[in-house]
Amino acid sequence: MSKILIPIKPEYVEEILSGRKKYEYRKIRPKKRDINKMIIYSTFPVMKVVGEVEVNEIIVDTPERVWNITEHHTGISKETYDLYYKNKSNAIAYKLGKVKKYDKPLELAELGINYVPQSFVYLD
Repeated sequence: MSKILIPIKPEYVEEILSGRKKYEYRKIRPKKRDINKMIIYSTFPVMKVVGEVEVNEIIVDTPERVWNITEHHTGISKETYDLYYKNKSNAIAYKLGKVKKYDKPLELAELGINYVPQSFVYLD
């Protein structure tokens, strides 16, 4: 099983950590198919690794179908979703499971990462 570190905007991080956002959307699917954990990097202005969440499933389909599957626990508006996937034929949704918020947020360097990833980085 594999872990990825993924940068997420602070407002969406809070939705994930609270349990309201049950899906994380992306445009690019990792080549590894066995992703089971997502390490959460909260982007500017937080700029810290703040927690982790289990990945129960990765859904890949058209944006319309992915929305229909996930719409009740998105943590974002339909307008934001449509704008994100504008002119895209595929959408990726990570179905999120058990969440763990770190008591003490970490610096990327503590995980051996010396840059802010644009989409994700493998941790194993």
